[in-house]
This record gives sequence, C-alpha cells and structure tokens, in this order.
Amino acid sequence: MKKYIFDVDGTLTHSRKQIDPEFHKFFMEFSSSHDVYLVTGSDRAKTLEQITPELYNNCKRVYNCSGSDVYEGDKNVYRDSWELPEDVEKFLQDELDYSQFPIRNGLHIESRPGGVNFSILGRGEGEGRDEYVKWDKRRNERRDIADRLKNQFPNLEVQIGGQTGLDLAPLGINKSQILRDFQWFHALYFYGDMMEPGQNDYPLGIGVEKRGGYVYNVEDYKETWRLISKYV
Repeated sequence: MKKYIFDVDGTLTHSRKQIDPEFHKFFMEFSSSHDVYLVTGSDRAKTLEQITPELYNNCKRVYNCSGSDVYEGDKNVYRDSWELPEDVEKFLQDELDYSQFPIRNGLHIESRPGGVNFSILGRGEGEGRDEYVKWDKRRNERRDIADRLKNQFPNLEVQIGGQTGLDLAPLGINKSQILRDFQWFHALYFYGDMMEPGQNDYPLGIGVEKRGGYVYNVEDYKETWRLISKYV
C-alpha cells in the first residue's frame, strides 16, 4: 500500500507562500486518488493559508508543527504540549541581541505545539526575508546558532527549517515522529526540500529510507509536480 508524504514549504509551495493555482488543481486530483499526508513545521493556520482548506481536508492527515499537532480534516487527533524552558529562552534572546543582521520584524520566538520556531528576522509583518536568506548563505548564521544550542542544551532537538528559522523541540521530536502512524509494510514515498543533515526534512528522510521507502530531495514545487505526474 503506497503512502505519499509531502513537506509543504519549498515542496508544494514557495517558502511561506500560497500554492500555485494550477498545481493546486493537479494536487487536488492527485490527493483524491492517492493516500497523501502532509508534514510541515508550520502551524495549522499558516498551512491552511498556503494550501487552502479544500486541499488540507483532502489529505488523509496533516502533520503540523513537525508532527506535534495532527489533523484529519477539522478534527485534531493529536497535540503535544511542551513549553520552552526559561534558560533556553534566555539563550535565544542573547542570540537575538548578538546577531548583526539589521532588520527585525518582531515575533522572534513563536510557540507551537510540541516546540518553538526561532527567527532572527522574526515572523512579524515587514520586509527583509530576501536579505536574510542572502545573509544566512554568506554567514551560516542559523547553522552556527544551531550548533551552539546543541552544545549548550544536548537534550534539545534543533533543526534548520524554511528560509529564516530554526525549529526547537525536545530531543527526538522531529518530523520522523510521524512514522508512528505508518506500518512497516507500507510503501512510503517522501518529498521534501530540506534533506541535508541539520535540516528539518532530514530525520524523516532517514527514517523512510530505513523502512525501505523512497526519498526525493526536490528543488521546488515544480520538481515535485514533475516527479508525481507519472503516478496520475
């Protein structure tokens, strides 16, 4: 029995953007005839905004917050509760003060079920996303912050996610946790764009491969579209 698992940002949409209308139409047809599951670091509200409620509800399950907040349509079937320890929050605030990136949009520490997202740029309204992406590519700021967090808090899971953020959760709480809902006889196909070590699709990719499944590191939604067109 084939099960198709998709990341959202960078895989079905551009990062933090809405799904392309033509691809939306195609993916609605695909998810109507295949067992489709979504797994994303974003919360439910953001995912609904990106892919539309129609497509969200057409999937078998949607694993928001890297699998810590799980929905079948409008029904919440699982939610993890975890609060950021005060010492970790202080550490993140120090990193925010230390960073030399000049643009700040607010909401730098965003609480989500099972974890938090940390962003130097921030999740508030404003410009600066393109500037931060270039900054991070030159300076590897997120990677360096992740390394410092792991050294200081070894019981913390730290993954690079999307274009500007870091996903933090208890050790072992990452996208691979969704495998609890799949049987070993399922044929798993996983599509994501953040498959390198330290990125947030990597743990699930490794888990799928260990089960004999298939993992596709895609460049963008257009490559995803091309790869799954053969199954329609």
